[in-house]
Formats: sequence, structure tokens, C-alpha cells
Amino acid sequence: MHKRSFLGAGLILVALLLGAIFSPLLITIPSAGKLSYAQAAGPGATFVTIDDTDVHYVQTPYSGQPSASLVPLFVLLHGFGASTFSWRDVQEPLSAFGEVISYDRPGFGFTQRPTSWGALNPYSTQGQLAMLAGIIEHFGTGRPVVLVGHSAGGQLAAEFALAHPDTIAALVLADPAILTTGGIPDVVLPLLSLPQIDHLAPALVPLIADAGDALLRQSFVDQSLITPAIYDGYHAPQTVTGWERGFWEFTRASHAASDPRLLAGLKMPVLLITGASDTVVPTADTIALHDLIPGSMLVTIGEAGHLPQEERPTNFVRAISDNWDALHRGF
Repeated sequence: MHKRSFLGAGLILVALLLGAIFSPLLITIPSAGKLSYAQAAGPGATFVTIDDTDVHYVQTPYSGQPSASLVPLFVLLHGFGASTFSWRDVQEPLSAFGEVISYDRPGFGFTQRPTSWGALNPYSTQGQLAMLAGIIEHFGTGRPVVLVGHSAGGQLAAEFALAHPDTIAALVLADPAILTTGGIPDVVLPLLSLPQIDHLAPALVPLIADAGDALLRQSFVDQSLITPAIYDGYHAPQTVTGWERGFWEFTRASHAASDPRLLAGLKMPVLLITGASDTVVPTADTIALHDLIPGSMLVTIGEAGHLPQEERPTNFVRAISDNWDALHRGF
């Protein structure tokens, strides 16, 4: 082959390689959402700014009997792919015991989805812990705090209780994703930051929505309870412009967790709640946590899967009510 031909072939190969590397960056990735987070949340929605992020929250004032003691603050942490919507049936009943705040964690619901930040990634575990600290400081300073976490929110609640044992008066972990966790190992995360992957990945995020519906169905024992209104409630955040990018940022953030054996050192009252037929976070995992945490209480809710607060809300509230005296000892 002529020398010029070798040179031409080399140039073509280089051009192909450069195209493979850089052409994805030339593709525009539109968002399926068309509304701002505030518009999607609807009229009357409430937000508080924590660490430069507008956080969507739902607040229910204390509705119980007047008390001479301080009214506790319940802070409810939803799980992966959920939002304040998942607490809709228990938030008001829980207000009989204290003021109740639920909020959308970064990457979910109607909370603002930042695309740039300083040293602390708001989508990471450390960023989410900092946001939780800000929520508690804003709403609960000087009051006993009952932290309630479901699934991945349960893992976050446990992490916070370990890091801030003097801030949390009592801890409720519902089907907590602690012994069984999801997410991507930290060792893989640098690959997800490659410009080509980072640029194109949000376009694939909508495919996860179908998987999310399947996970929702898996979370219920009684499929007849999953109404169109429930699907709509879980899908509503997908109307937010850029929801795909926020979900992707959450996916590629670090979610490293502490050794679960450290939970044995928790001193505040701990109540564990699980659906008797949870196959997402196996019921046996929550029972194992009960064995791991000395003095913890355990309630298993029959005919319920991974979302007992939605599938059996009355039983969920009763689990807290029946153990309220024990939880109150942490105040």
C-alpha cells in the first residue's frame, strides 16, 4: 500500500475514534418534563431553602391534646423513587403525637434539582445528611425529634442517628434498606463521570420509570390497592423539567454507608416496622436488625409488603401508637 494510503487510513481511524468520543456530546438531550419544580408541585406547595436548594415539604401541625411538655417534631424520610406522596395516609394521623414534616429528598419529588454545587454533592449521602440537619435545625430546634425513615430513607435515618445521637430522641425504621441496599458501588462511579456517559445517561433515565412501576407493584401484596391515582402520584415528579438529570445525579453520587453493626450502639429508642411479605427489603432483614439493635422494638404488619404506610396505613400508625410510651422515653 502506498505511504499516502497508510496516512489516509490513519486519519480516517483517528477521525472515527474522535467521533466516537465526542459525537455523543453533540447530541441534545431534551427533558420530557415541561414544568418548573414549583409549577409541578401545584398551588399552595411549600418550599424552604436549605443549602441553596429549594426543598419541597409538607407540614402538619400538632393535633393532639395540649401538653405542658415540648411537642416533638416527626421528620419523615421517603425511600428511593418516592416523595412526600408516600406519607399521604399517615402524616395527618401522626400529628396526634407531634408536628409532622415530610420532604422530598434531592433527586426526587418536587425539590429543586441542582446541576452544580460546591464541595458537597447534595445528591450524595453526605449531602443528604447535611440537608436533613438543615431541616431539623429549621423546624425542630429545641424540640425532641422523632426520625422516621422508610427503605433507603431508613438507611439515611440510621446514618443520621449514628452521626447525631444527641439530636434524635427516637428512631423509627420502616422496611429499612440497611442490610439489603441498592445503588452503584463507589469503585464504579468514576466511569459514570466520563463526559460521554454523563451526557447521554439522562436520555436513558425514562426507561427506569417502567422499572419503577414494576417495583411499585412488587411493593404491594394487594394489587387492587394500586389505583390510577397512586400511579399518577408517583409519576407527577416526571413533569419537572430536568427530572432525568436530577435522577442521574443521584444515581452517580456516592451512597457509601456505615457498617450496620455500629447500629448496636444506638442509645435512643428504636422501633422497627416491616411488612410481613416484603420482598424488596426482605422481612427477614428487618428482623435481623431487631436482633442487632439491643432493646429495639419490632412490629410486623400482616398483609403488607414493602410499603406498609401506604398499604396498611392504620396498622402503621398503630405500630407507633402502641409503642409511643417506649419511644417517648427518649425525650
